[in-house]
Amino acid sequence: MCAAGASRAVLDPSAFLLEGGSVGVLLLHGFTGAPPEMRLLGDFLHERGLTVSAPLLPGHGTSLVEMNRCRWEDWTGAVEAALAELRRRCGQVFVGGLSMGSLLALHLAARHDDLCGVMAYAPALRLRSRLIHLTPFLRRILASRPKPRRSDLMDPEAEARLWAYDRHPVAAAAELLRGQRLVRAALPRVRCPALVVHSTRDASVHPQSAEEVLLDIGSQDKRILILNNSGHVLTLDAEWREVAQESWEFIRRHSG
Repeated sequence: MCAAGASRAVLDPSAFLLEGGSVGVLLLHGFTGAPPEMRLLGDFLHERGLTVSAPLLPGHGTSLVEMNRCRWEDWTGAVEAALAELRRRCGQVFVGGLSMGSLLALHLAARHDDLCGVMAYAPALRLRSRLIHLTPFLRRILASRPKPRRSDLMDPEAEARLWAYDRHPVAAAAELLRGQRLVRAALPRVRCPALVVHSTRDASVHPQSAEEVLLDIGSQDKRILILNNSGHVLTLDAEWREVAQESWEFIRRHSG
C-alpha cells in the first residue's frame, strides 16, 4: 500500500536492531515496504532506553518476483521468529506494525497472550480499493499492477525516508487478502492492551478498518489515536512525532 519512494535506490531496506534495555519493541513494516518506514519511530523509542527490532519481511527489499512467491505463512513465520529472538534479549515485549505489519502484530498478539501490548498503525484490515478481492483470479494472468501516481504523504520530506516497490505484486496481494480474513477471525483473542492509530487522509486503508479493529479485539484496555495530517505511512509523515510520543506513553504505562 505504500507509495513508491523516489529515494529507493539510496535507502537501505535491511532490517535493523537497536540495542537498549530490558523492554523490547518489535516493529513490522507494511506491504511492499521495508524497515526504513519504521526507523523514525524506532530511533525515538531507542533514545528512551528501549530495545527495538525491525525485521525485513520475506519477499520485501528484493524483487516483485520474490514477493509474489510468498504466502501469508511465510510472513507469520518470520515475525514469530523475530519475536522469539527479541524475547531472548528482553523480559518485556511490545509489538507494533504498519498496514500489513499491523495485521501481523495483531496475529502475534492473538497467539501470545503474555505480550505487554500491541500497536496497530493504519491497520490494513479493510482497504479503500476493492481490487484486492479480485487478486485470487488476477494472479493467474497478471504479475503486478501500477500503484497510484500521486502519493498521499503530507510531509514533502517523507518520500526520502520511504523504501517501497513501485508496483503492487498481485499474487502477494492475494495472500494479504487471505491474511485479512484470518486476522479478522482472530481479533477476539487479542487480550493485551492495544493502541490503534488511523489517519483521516489515508488513501489506502478504509476508515472503518481502525474502528473494526478497536471494536472486535478482546482487549479491555484499548484506545484509538486519530490523525488529520498524515498519509498511509503515518510513521514517517507530518505527524510521526505525535505517533511516536503516543507509542512511548503507551509502552511506559504498560511496561511496569
